[in-house]
Amino acid sequence: MQDIKQRNIEHVILVGCQVNREDEEFEQSIAELESLAKTAKGKVVGTITQKREKVEPSTYVGKGKVQELVNLIEETEADLVIFNDELQASQMRNLHAECGIAVIDRTQLILDIFASRAKSREGKLQVELAQLKYLLPRLSGQGLALSRQGGGIGTRGPGETQLETDRRHIRRRMNEIERQLEAVVNHRVRYREKRKKNAVIQLALVGYTNAGKSTLLNRLTKADTLEEDQLFATLDPTTRQLHLPSGFSVLMSDTVGFIQDLPTTLVASFRSTLEELKEADLLLHVVDCSHPDYEQHERTVIKLIEELEAHSIPQLLIYNKADQKTDVFIPTHTKDSIIMSAYNEEDLLALKVKIEQALKGMMMPYRSIIKADEGHILAAARQETMIYTQQFDESREAYVIEGHALENTSIYSQLKERLLKES
Repeated sequence: MQDIKQRNIEHVILVGCQVNREDEEFEQSIAELESLAKTAKGKVVGTITQKREKVEPSTYVGKGKVQELVNLIEETEADLVIFNDELQASQMRNLHAECGIAVIDRTQLILDIFASRAKSREGKLQVELAQLKYLLPRLSGQGLALSRQGGGIGTRGPGETQLETDRRHIRRRMNEIERQLEAVVNHRVRYREKRKKNAVIQLALVGYTNAGKSTLLNRLTKADTLEEDQLFATLDPTTRQLHLPSGFSVLMSDTVGFIQDLPTTLVASFRSTLEELKEADLLLHVVDCSHPDYEQHERTVIKLIEELEAHSIPQLLIYNKADQKTDVFIPTHTKDSIIMSAYNEEDLLALKVKIEQALKGMMMPYRSIIKADEGHILAAARQETMIYTQQFDESREAYVIEGHALENTSIYSQLKERLLKES
């Protein structure tokens, strides 16, 4: 069999077991697994599926399918087998013995992609923590997978020295990472408190991976976030300032993309980053309306938002990639939603207007009179409120402004006082 080190791209075989799933949903899941494998620089050379009432406890699929898998490995000279579910340690051990090559599951594949995408210190620590949490209960069942040298899918991150250590060393490393992440979390909390004190509005882009969140962030804020037609193209959160049509400025954050069956270890490790969602004033839920399984993607994200206890935050649904949508697309929500393309300037302006309308509903209207010598108040009003009309009254030598402002802010109190004094 060809040595995997001689290849730039690993040849992989996908294996899935259809249990209590509709045919279409299962097919989409396998297609997504293939996309994940390609994102991890793998080439799919074969796929094996089986429909069962329940998975085989010892080998996940039945004995006949295991033999079929062994034959396919020999035929294709595959380097790696990827299963579409999370395997138990015993299943992985038995499959290693049968296949003779490395076997990983969907969770390891996703963790591997995250490991290759993480750029910031926090991101790298979070991925390593998730990998170690996954690895710890499976040490006895890893066998061949842990003996692979020279990298490859499912081996990035902690590295082979970490994988060969005992449980005590791994727990020590996990404690160390958690201490380092705690310092980052405390810094984030202080930043959030400062932001709230300054009455800065925060928007958070959420959505299924590859829905176009980073593209939207770049087009709206002129940021330079990585854009790729791949799953999990960006991992580390990015925050930029967004200027709305009224001149009002808000902060917009890009977040890690969600995916069906997102590993629980990953959700737990990234909780400090995902906590940003709970602090947002408005969630911008981006859906790729050109994807055949867009409804499932939408439901997956809504479910994860609920699990993070952020479902009470107002949401604006953005059906993105309208230039690629098919005739079968029907929006599941017509209220508080917009169908658009991130590459259309008119659509981007319409989205800004829609965001402004959503924020306006959270604010209080005001009409205030500001003396000509109170320039600092006028400047604060322009920066911290949405101004719609501004006129200079020569008889009063003052500006008359109308707009919307957050109720529990000092600028709103000052504007109310000036209106009362002149009434």
